[in-house]
Amino acid sequence: MPIQLLRVDERLIHGQVVVGWGNVLHPDHIVVIDDDLAESEWEQELYTLGLPPHISASFLTVAAARDRIGEWDQGRRRIIILTRDIATMARIAEDRVLQGRDVNIGGIHYAPGRTEVLSYLYLNDAERDALGRLVAEGTRTAAQDLPGGRRISVEKLLADGRSEE
Repeated sequence: MPIQLLRVDERLIHGQVVVGWGNVLHPDHIVVIDDDLAESEWEQELYTLGLPPHISASFLTVAAARDRIGEWDQGRRRIIILTRDIATMARIAEDRVLQGRDVNIGGIHYAPGRTEVLSYLYLNDAERDALGRLVAEGTRTAAQDLPGGRRISVEKLLADGRSEE
């Protein structure tokens, strides 16, 4: 089965991903791509505590993940790929590794220096630049919090500054 979802969500594995997206996509495996988290076994254990027994998880660096995208697409498992931030997803997408794929921008919440774009999406200038890099690498990038939610293209988000929900 191909990769079911490529999602940016700063909370990584949490209820909205496991229940909201999981009930629609029925994943067998979640891959978290984060250079720091890939080195921290105790943090990995914390993230996997809330997973149902039929969903496994792995934690990889960007470099290791980029080498496995094709393998995951050809495998039998239904996979959700998560990154904590847009910059990490943009690093994965370099050299058109994710060309033609949908990238979902989920929860990026308020922090100093970020401005509200949607109720679940706050961005700073660096994050806006990273969104532009994703699009330039040939991805179809859009914001959508839950499967039943409205999908808003990144081009619209970047053009409007703040989008009507």
